[in-house]
Amino acid sequence: MAVTKLQTTQAITQNLTMVKRVLVALGLILSLVFVGGTKAAVLPIERADVLYHSYEGDGVTIDGPSVLLRKNIAGKVSVSANYYVDTVSGASIDVRATASPYEEVRKEKTVGLDYLNNKTLLSTSFTNSSENDFEANSLYVGVSQDFFGDLSTISLSYSKGWDVVGRRGDESFEEEADRQKFGLGFSQVATKSLIVGFNIEHISDEGYLNNPYRAVRFLDPTTDRGFSFVTEKYPNTRSSTAYSINANYYLPYRAAIYGDARIYNDTWGIKAQNVKLGYIHPVEDDWIFEVFLRHYKQDKADFYQDLFSRPNEFNFMARDKEMSTYTGLTAGISVSYEWQFSQTATFKKSAVHFEWDYMKFDYNDFRDATAQTPVGEEPLFGFSANVLRIFASIWY
Repeated sequence: MAVTKLQTTQAITQNLTMVKRVLVALGLILSLVFVGGTKAAVLPIERADVLYHSYEGDGVTIDGPSVLLRKNIAGKVSVSANYYVDTVSGASIDVRATASPYEEVRKEKTVGLDYLNNKTLLSTSFTNSSENDFEANSLYVGVSQDFFGDLSTISLSYSKGWDVVGRRGDESFEEEADRQKFGLGFSQVATKSLIVGFNIEHISDEGYLNNPYRAVRFLDPTTDRGFSFVTEKYPNTRSSTAYSINANYYLPYRAAIYGDARIYNDTWGIKAQNVKLGYIHPVEDDWIFEVFLRHYKQDKADFYQDLFSRPNEFNFMARDKEMSTYTGLTAGISVSYEWQFSQTATFKKSAVHFEWDYMKFDYNDFRDATAQTPVGEEPLFGFSANVLRIFASIWY
């Protein structure tokens, strides 16, 4: 299974579309990379995107292409298709401590349908993600409604996922997991310069929720290193809830600032907070520059420890660093350039977009088990990563 998740072309599109809607709603006539509208509910604009993404960090490289196509029919229906590929190579610190590096390919396919009825937009999509040891299918449905003079929007969503988990080198190993996600969102044009929003997301997971390759370590004086490993043991249910607020403010000189804050908690004892602040600045009519800073903080799961006393010390035991106490800081910069064509031409406009993110993670209670030091005295782990996204878009 892929050890990290990068945004797909559609996810990147949605993020910048939100910012674009802010500026349009406030009367800003700009040609950003992604276009939306707030005069009324509208179908997504016809377009084609080609993306290349790359991630390098913690001994792992992930890269690959993505292609998104969208076509509207009779002004009421929009159909889309997305193909996304991750090629993963290397090994994270968890794997390096217990196994050798590996390479795998994940392929994801999504088809979607949007239906517009007056001020109501209905959306549905189906996604299949496949790799040599993991198969995931998910179905999404959502509805959004504009009201109060199109200054307010409320949205509801539901998704259902079915996962089949395997393990390389063990064809007899097969486990299943079911996932459900409920979402509620509200956005409001508060003033001529400000848009605010609020979102709630609840996720319910059931089944095999472990990563079959991750292990916990326990004291073992019979070994040279003083410890051994045994497979993690997780509960077979998990529920989580996240609340977020966001604000977007239009500045007098055609730029905008935005920010959002998010809190998260789940039944495994993990609590997390996330804060992001960004700035968007247009240059002339064709260029858009953006910078942002994001801070993330998380408390560990109830059954997480870096080092256990014995292999069956508790009913549930985890050592995945993503379930530990840690902080993350991400700084990003992006630049976009757009060409406008004649509205009577086959292609209306095109754009290129470049984004680079630098990520730094520091773990408070996860130690580097590969260090040649006495057990329990290894240095605390930390790493940095670089994420690169380059994509081109054509509107038709």
